[in-house]
Amino acid sequence: MLLSIKKVSKKYPLKGGSHVALNEVSLDVHAGEVLSLLGVNGAGKTTLSSIVATLHPPTTGDITYRGESIYANIPEFRRKLGYCPQKPNLNAMLTLKENLVFAGRYYGLTEAEIAARVKELVEQFGLSKYLGEKASVLSRGYKQRFMIARSLIHKPEIIILDEPTVGLDPHIRRQLWDVIRDLKKAGITVLLTTHYLDEAEKLSDRVCILDKGQVVLIDTPDKLMADFKEKNLEDMFIKFLDSAKEAL
Repeated sequence: MLLSIKKVSKKYPLKGGSHVALNEVSLDVHAGEVLSLLGVNGAGKTTLSSIVATLHPPTTGDITYRGESIYANIPEFRRKLGYCPQKPNLNAMLTLKENLVFAGRYYGLTEAEIAARVKELVEQFGLSKYLGEKASVLSRGYKQRFMIARSLIHKPEIIILDEPTVGLDPHIRRQLWDVIRDLKKAGITVLLTTHYLDEAEKLSDRVCILDKGQVVLIDTPDKLMADFKEKNLEDMFIKFLDSAKEAL
């Protein structure tokens, strides 16, 4: 198993108590798959992805990577992981090439390795004409494309994409879908958080639905649609939400 999330909980202190963002979440992530995290706002998907990205520690629980706890050696785990946040966080003072070089140095790559990876990524993502420019010249879609490229500078085995297509025009979204499909073809495991159900349906090997900080459903899109007798994942998800409300 590539990644195992084991009874991970996250609580945030509040006056007079605490807020439970995740409640003993357990799930496995298989090598080479696209696993989408779905749920309404506040369901816990962003909290979970940020914990996997080691941006925040869990309150309780553990995450193992190839059988070893990621907390035994966080720097080593981060070398296996790529992270693309929802909001662009490029250094506005640097050119795009300098942003890539900086990321390569952060991961301990040699100058020769950085030069080789920059060349590969520029060709892969069609960024050559922007290399000497600063991020301000890029459209929203190209910023997302560039951030995905940057997150791949160190050849990670798994990449976390947090709402990578939010707010983009439909044709730009579809272009980024192709990027995600190419990641899968290259053998990279993708953990995708998204609000777009059509996106999850088209791209995912499996989807994991979170509700109130817990995993409530996890399976292939086809199996979930069949179980709920719906023709698309969006209708299945709405039916699930309606049935959950009725059960209250």
